[in-house]
Amino acid sequence: MEWSVTLGTVRGTAIRMHMTFLLLLVWIWLMHYRIGGAPAAWEGTVFVVCVFACVVLHEFGHIAVARRFGIRTPDIILLPIGGVARLERMPTKPFEELLIAIAGPLVNVVIAALLVAFIGGAVGWDELTTPEDPSVNFLVRLAGVNVFLVLFNMIPAFPMDGGRVLRAVLAMRWPWGRATRVAARIGQGVAFAMGIVGLFYNPLLILIAVFVYLAAQAEAQGSDLEAISGQVAVGDVMVTKFAVLEPSARLDDAVELLLATSQNEFPIVGADGTFEGLLTRDGIIAAMKEGRAHASVLSVMRAEIPTIARDTAINESLRIMRAANSSAAAVVDQDKRLVGLMNLETIGELLMLRAAAEDFRFDSLRRHRTRP
Repeated sequence: MEWSVTLGTVRGTAIRMHMTFLLLLVWIWLMHYRIGGAPAAWEGTVFVVCVFACVVLHEFGHIAVARRFGIRTPDIILLPIGGVARLERMPTKPFEELLIAIAGPLVNVVIAALLVAFIGGAVGWDELTTPEDPSVNFLVRLAGVNVFLVLFNMIPAFPMDGGRVLRAVLAMRWPWGRATRVAARIGQGVAFAMGIVGLFYNPLLILIAVFVYLAAQAEAQGSDLEAISGQVAVGDVMVTKFAVLEPSARLDDAVELLLATSQNEFPIVGADGTFEGLLTRDGIIAAMKEGRAHASVLSVMRAEIPTIARDTAINESLRIMRAANSSAAAVVDQDKRLVGLMNLETIGELLMLRAAAEDFRFDSLRRHRTRP
């Protein structure tokens, strides 16, 4: 993820901190400084760091169980709203997802229990529910935060663990795609209710509600993309009719094509058909602002565009594009000759078709293309 730094690696999983997390620490320091000076500011900052240490342990709970099922986790991203463990792939069985999902909250249950036991057990519910009160014992407040993390994460809405538990339970009776869509709708309903409550009590709930709503929508789209990938490959839906530029072309040639076509990306293709790079609309406009109208397209194009094969799955092509921070991927044959383009617009159109007609057979595209 952009704007993140790696703090370290634990058994193959990198722990990354998003730069906005530093802004959170600065804000916490300033808020506590206004209340009680430097001692309160440093105590508040240390408390937040300890909370996020519990969040990291929560994520490693997911990771430990995921590895039992052969699923690697490349990294954990620490954000101001919490932590996110990125799984290399989603579990293929509902029971696996159920165990992976509940492992994180169980870690927080254990942490809270250990803290309460260490304190001596004499902890009131009022103390546990006031983590922002500096007069309450530090460890009691930390135990209270872990209880909150359990309750919050078990809300039945994506991306919280409760949403994944709900999907896993539904998937034990229904197909995976249907279970995901139902769980996503329930999550969006929860988000809507959360937003209404936020209007009257806490505006922060409105921001969380928006995040939850969009996350549920993204999860449903991801499931649809997975379903499409099971029916067709990139070669069945890739863009095959597009204008290309030769390596000897100039930027003003690209401007003419930009105005004459509806393309946003222009492949640079050599005389033998090999793919050289991709010239994007943003790249053209940026170069024109610099007064480089007669520059070679080779000096403006993006050469690090990923290349994929015809038989690549649709969801895999999206993963490759995201990893390369690219809006498109070049589809090439075994001789590295360009045969098509796969871009975000095409993937978006597939998702819209899926939403419009869930029973549409995408594999019929193959038959139409091979029909004499």
